[in-house]
This record gives sequence, structure tokens and C-alpha cells, in this order.
Amino acid sequence: MTRALGLQDDPCTLPMPSGDTLVVLPQWIRPGNSHHNARFRDALWPLAPLIDNPGVDLTTINWEKCPRDLHGQVKLAAWTMINGRLRSTYLQTRGARARSRRSAGVLQVTCREWMRLARWLHAHGITDLAECDTDAWRRYIAQRWTERCSRTEAEKVLGRLTDLWLFDQLSVRPAGIDRPPWDTEGADDFLPPADAASAGTENSTEPLDPQVIGPLLVWAIRMVEDFADDILAGWAERCRLRSLATTNRTTLSGRVELEAVVLPLLRGGAQLPAMVRQGTYKLARAYLAGTTGASLAQVDQLNVRHGLTSLAAQRPGPCPMQVPVTGRIKGSPWRECLDYHEAAELMRHLGTAALLTCLYLTGMRPQEVAALRSGCCPDPQPASDGTVQRHLIRSRHFKSVTDDDGNHVSAGEQRAVPWVAITPVVRAIRTLERMVPHGELLFSATHHDFLGRRGRPGALKKHALNLRIEDFIRWVNREAQVQGLSDQSIPQDPHGALGMSRFRRTLAWHIARQSGGLVALAIQYGHLRTILDARTSSGYGSRSRGGIHSVLDIETALAAADTAARLRDRVAAGEKVSGPAARRALTAAAMTPRFEGRIVPTTFAKKAARFLARDGIVLYDNPDAFLICAFKRDNALCEPDPGATAPRQYACQQGCGNTVRTDAHAQQMREKADKIDLKATFFPEKLANRLHRNADNFRKMADAHDATAQTAEALK
Repeated sequence: MTRALGLQDDPCTLPMPSGDTLVVLPQWIRPGNSHHNARFRDALWPLAPLIDNPGVDLTTINWEKCPRDLHGQVKLAAWTMINGRLRSTYLQTRGARARSRRSAGVLQVTCREWMRLARWLHAHGITDLAECDTDAWRRYIAQRWTERCSRTEAEKVLGRLTDLWLFDQLSVRPAGIDRPPWDTEGADDFLPPADAASAGTENSTEPLDPQVIGPLLVWAIRMVEDFADDILAGWAERCRLRSLATTNRTTLSGRVELEAVVLPLLRGGAQLPAMVRQGTYKLARAYLAGTTGASLAQVDQLNVRHGLTSLAAQRPGPCPMQVPVTGRIKGSPWRECLDYHEAAELMRHLGTAALLTCLYLTGMRPQEVAALRSGCCPDPQPASDGTVQRHLIRSRHFKSVTDDDGNHVSAGEQRAVPWVAITPVVRAIRTLERMVPHGELLFSATHHDFLGRRGRPGALKKHALNLRIEDFIRWVNREAQVQGLSDQSIPQDPHGALGMSRFRRTLAWHIARQSGGLVALAIQYGHLRTILDARTSSGYGSRSRGGIHSVLDIETALAAADTAARLRDRVAAGEKVSGPAARRALTAAAMTPRFEGRIVPTTFAKKAARFLARDGIVLYDNPDAFLICAFKRDNALCEPDPGATAPRQYACQQGCGNTVRTDAHAQQMREKADKIDLKATFFPEKLANRLHRNADNFRKMADAHDATAQTAEALK
């Protein structure tokens, strides 16, 4: 009776499940989620009932990997974790990031860690969690770090193991596992040392190399803007022919037309329409049936009679479709005709091109792109004053979205501040809307499966999209060679595969490092940087869960630190400096630390924002203007917005009080002048004179530097 009253009074303690108890209790399943729900007794526990994010993999817990003697105890703790919640008194001591309930992905990883512990206990003769005492914890964790594990990952491991003790306490039948010692003594003494091998403390998401993102974006936009109509028309024709092939009836006229097409090819020794299946050429029977009106049975009969499959393997030929080709490369059609068997591959690459355009030119996270639906970017209504309105993308975001109780919300929430879509993004979305039904996910796994049509739920997952990006690059490089555009090939990135998570980092990197932007950056972000810095309500920074401004702050702070380090190195090597801000720049360079690694933990975003807010002593490299800007708002002639922490580098003005130049800048200006003079020799006289005047201006600025430059010692 006492125990029953205790359960009734304690909402955090769940009743004992039976073998028929659902793995995920109904109160945790959102309306509309129809994924299979397992029973407690089952060996496989799908966590799909907890997953409402269309871009997330549907994960499963496999209990066959847990030793049988510890199976029941660990399983009960896992069920309690899935359906229970931690006490508020405990959460209050764990900080703002503590969550009462976890996401499906975290649940799966945590259970894997528990089963790993269970296997170690079993191997050491421990068959009851009650025997996992402080000594066992210490021995296990010492062995755990013998495998390569970064300090950051190790902290997560300790947290997952602590969860086993926490949820065991909430079970109606606690196993009695001891509290881990690091939960009372602190984690520092139980973590691996933070040495050079501990790579997890560094940001492993490297920006894409400029030599990669440039041609990649060019081809992505080319696919969407120049080739999309042809590809979509080709796919429609391929589907029409395929449908005809499966529905054509056996008729005399069909046989006559089929023989009229095939027999002359046989007699002339010409190529036969062929397809590749499992690396072998075979007769393109569906194509022949669809284009001639014959039935598949009639194609098969002709095949048997003349041995067409064997002949097609010996002399395979194309399967051209009667679809007009309107796309151009260098003024000529990009295809003589579209091929029946290439249509699915081209559709796949078109979807990937649209993905790349959206990823890079919006700054969205991969999950946010995967959640986009047809209709998310309607055409704006004309304003009453005649001004042109921007296209806005309204969709969901997922990072750190919780309910009022602090529980993870898998479905995310509608983003209060929409994304701004420039023309290439709008065209990419319009293309995707032609590929999926209205209201469907733009990257629906079902509608982007152009061959299998396997009806997979949700959106294409991150792993599948990463593979498609690599496939697209291989296709681009083949196409570039065929089209005579070898200079537009996409080189291998020095940091490996081009995963989706790298594009957002790349966008911030190029905004911070290149004043004019790269390819389409100048279109969208040339003026947006000041909006980001001012944190206005129309920008990304108006909400704590806003978009890209925190990433931009990190990249800008790293770029400023690199600029300061280069200035120190140049001065130490004997270079002189000039400009009204020279003394202030040298002071700033001396005060700025050198970042040996790109350490960007979550808290670094706040540190970066504070770093950039030091008005007057943050250094910005502007290679287009051949100078360093020691940015101080009151001095700036580029007219930054109030509260801006960075200059409008594209609007740099001569005579600004923030200017600093080194001997290297002067040399670069003279080299630039020589290039302009050489270029002028190929232009008409008036244009050539203008170019020569421009070159002379660069030389005058270089001469002015030489006349006023001083050493660091002289400026002290």
C-alpha cells in the first residue's frame, strides 16, 4: 500500500511495464505519427514514434547486443528514460541545457553506451547492476578511454553513463546501481587529457575550399536555370514512354512499327537501343515498346527470334527521346538529344543542384532544408507604394526547440523570422516544386526516388544527400570534359567529402574573409553583414535561436585574429606601416591572441561577439582595397549602421581614418597597376586611358605609403 501511494504521488516514477507494454507510451506520440511502435518484450525497439522531423533517420535500439544476464535491468532503465522525465529538482542543478526528455537520436546513443557498459560488466563476471559499485565505475571508465576518444566526446559519455543511474532511480524496480563517482567528485579527474590527440575540441567542420565552392555553385545554378526545363521535360517523356510500354496491347500495327525500327538496324550492323543493368548491356525493351507502340511481349518475341540482347551487348546504342533541347553551354545546345536512360540520373542531379543552391545561398542548416515544403516561398504581393518585396521562405527549424517543460520537440517549430530568398534560391525552389506534389516535402524521399519509387517516409536523409552531392560532382567533372569546360571542373577538397554541414560554415567563412563575396554572395550578402551585426529585427540575430549570425561572429573573429597575427609577423620581419590608424593597429595586433586551432565550442560564439564589440581595436583585412581596417565606427567613411562591429568592406573609401597599410600592400598595389597597364593594351584608346589612370592611382597610393611609412619602434 505504501509503495502504491508513493507511485501515485510521484509523477516521475512509472509503473512496471509488462511484456505487452508499448515501448513509447501514447502520450509522447504526436498526432499524425503513424510509425510502428514495438512492445517491451521485443528485441528491436524502433524510436520512429518519437521522430517527427522529416530529415532525421528513423533509429532503432537493438537489444540483442545486450548480455542476457543484464538484459532486463538495462531494458527497464531504457524504457523509463524513453517515457519518464527527470525531476525538476535535479534539472535545476544541471544548468540551462539540461533536458527532462531526450531526442530519439540521443536515446539511441545513450542505450548503446549502456549496452557497452553491460558487455564490460558481463566480461568481468558482474551479472547484476547492483554490483556496479564505485570501484567498478572507476575501472570501467579507465578502460573506456584506452580507445581513442576526445575529451569533448568523453564528457558526453560520462553524461550518458550518469543517466543510467538517474533513470534506474526513477524505475519502479531500481536495480541499485551506484552513483558514478564523477557525478559527485567532478568530471575533470575522470576525463582523458586534453592533448593534441584530442581532436574533438576543435571544429572538424571545415569550410569548403574557394576553388571548390566556386565551380560547384556555378554548375548548381546552371543546372537549375539553364537545364531544368529540358530535364523535367525529358523525365515526363520517359514516364510517358514507360507507361505506354506497360500498357500497349499486342497489335499488328505495333509489330510492323517495331520491325520497321529494329530490322534496318540489324541489316546495317548499326547500334541497337541498349541499357546498362548490373554492369551489362541489355536490350532497351521498354524504350522500344514505348516508342513503337508494340507490346513488351512483341519486343521479347523479336528479341528471341533475332538474338537482340546479345547484339545489343556487342553494339550498344543510345535511346534518344523526341524532346526539344533548349539549354545552352557556350551558345550551343548542351545535348543533341535527351536519352531515355539518362532521364532518372539527370533528375537526381537536378534535385541535388537545387539542394546546393538552397544550402549555400540561404545559410540554412541541413535539417531546415530537408523540412522545406512546396509552397514555402510564395511570390510576394506587390506593395502599395510600388516597392519590390523580397521572397521569404517560411518553414520549420529544429535546433534547441523545446516545449514549456524543456522537453525536446522533434517536429521543431515554425521559424518566427523567415529566411530571405534571392533569385537563384527562388528558382531552385520553383524547380523542386515541379518535382513533387503541392504541399509535399521538397526533398521527399518518395518523389526523389526516380527509379525505385519505394515509398520511403519523410525527406531524403543527410547520409543519402551527402552521397548525392559526391555523385553530382563526379557527373559535373565528366560533363565539363565533354563540354570542353575543363577549367570549370570541381577539384577535390583538401578536407575531404563535401558534407551538407560544411556549406553553412562556408557561407560564414566567405562573408568574413572575402569583402566582395564569392559568386552569388555579393548579390545576397553584400549589404546584409551590417544587418547581422546590428541584430535588427529583420536580420537573423533577433532571436536566441536565430540563424547564421553566431557562425558569422566566430568566422569574423577568427579572420580578425589571423589579420592581427599577419600584421605582427610582417612588422617583426621589418616591414613598415602607414595610415592614420597605424599606431592603433599595432596596439590591437599586440593585444590579439593567435588562434592555433579553430576552437569553437558553443560558448565561443558569445566570446566572438564580445571580441568583435571592441570598437577601434579589431583588425579587418581588405585585400580588394590593399589595406587593413582598424575598424572604429565614428571614423568609418563606409557608413556602417549604428552598433555595427564590422566595416562595409565593399564600400571602403579613400581617406578613411581607419586605414592601415604595410610594405606588402604597397608592393601588391604596384603589381596590380602593372596588370592593369598590360590589360589596357588590348582596349580601345579611351578605355585604355581610363585603365592607365586607374593604374597610376594605385602607384600614387603605393608611393604615399613609402613616403609616410614608419617602423613599429618609431610609432611607439
